[in-house]
Amino acid sequence: MRIYKVGGAVRDRLLGKPVTDIDWVVVGATTEEMLAKGFRPVGADFPVFLHPKSGEEYALARTERKSGRGYGGFTFHASPEVTLEEDLIRRDLTINAMAEDDQQNLTDPYHGQRDLEARLLRHVSPAFAEDPLRVLRVARFAARYATLGFTVAPETLALMHQLSESGELEALTPERSWKEISRALLEDQPQVFVEVLRACGALKVLMPEVDALFGIPQPPAHHPEIDTGAHTLSVLQQAALHKQPLTVRWACLLHDLGKGLTPEDEWPRHIAHEFKGLKLIKAVNERFKVPRDCQELALLVGEYHTHGHRALELKPSTLLELLQSFDIYRRPQRFEEFITACEMDARGRKGLEERSYPQADYLRGAATAARSVAVQPLLEKGFKGPELGEEIKRERLKALKAYKEATSV
Repeated sequence: MRIYKVGGAVRDRLLGKPVTDIDWVVVGATTEEMLAKGFRPVGADFPVFLHPKSGEEYALARTERKSGRGYGGFTFHASPEVTLEEDLIRRDLTINAMAEDDQQNLTDPYHGQRDLEARLLRHVSPAFAEDPLRVLRVARFAARYATLGFTVAPETLALMHQLSESGELEALTPERSWKEISRALLEDQPQVFVEVLRACGALKVLMPEVDALFGIPQPPAHHPEIDTGAHTLSVLQQAALHKQPLTVRWACLLHDLGKGLTPEDEWPRHIAHEFKGLKLIKAVNERFKVPRDCQELALLVGEYHTHGHRALELKPSTLLELLQSFDIYRRPQRFEEFITACEMDARGRKGLEERSYPQADYLRGAATAARSVAVQPLLEKGFKGPELGEEIKRERLKALKAYKEATSV
């Protein structure tokens, strides 16, 4: 029995990055031997075990063979005869197909260290094209390591393009796709993820609503970058730069989908794109079974982001409707994330990345003013039921009128 550290732990150590998760491969062992040493089995499809003390995963060396469509369409074979090199060749990228023994002696049969130095994301073998999930994984790695200068090797991009056209991407489950998408959006350069998907033709398969934004012009006075797709990527980049959570990043990616529906003869204006985009945002949310908090914020940002930009001009009644839509009294954090997404949208424009956004503090102040209305005095005056609701609304409107007057002096 020989045990090796493999994959990301080896890659990140060689890159000088922190190593968090460690994967282990066991060569020359049987399931019975692992059980005899106290390992606990967890793998349903192939033999994976938890270490009796550390709880880390140890997998028996295995080979795989394509047996069906999609990410799960593989048959695995594990036995003591499977070599380390045979186990490594089934991995996606050369930089993930290296192993180390307990003395840090490197096994690198597919030149992963060379590709690390060349800053290349290159597939290990032609079998790469058998697993559609690898399209998303490579794009995610491109986003993670873009700041280090990594790019996708042309021959790997060609295989990704082949996968995108094969129909295999449609076989991915929503859960697996969302797991990769959400992880990619939380990387330092999430816009690179979208760029790579677009370069290999996968974006138009997975998210045609986002792909459709590229090449659509916007008014240069408001959008010096002009192209709607380029703007979307810049907004996403700003969200990452400002360390925003996944909810905000997802909303930033989808906020302008309605512009993809604008008739060409109306360009570069996009009248009512906020409302037109809602059905597209819903479709993307449903396609990937997106978590509810991400779904809700994306829809609200899509519908109201121009309200955010025009906050200083809004009538108190419109401002109250906006606050009510977000249920700021019970869900203050969601409104704060909306404000943040609007600010990222304003900054995601060529040459305007450092612009101030006074609308943010104005909206926060408006929310504070509306929340300051106390309910107890109204109850003491005898208001109840629907009448109480209407009186609370009137009092909040009065508070917003006073706030607007005070801030416009």
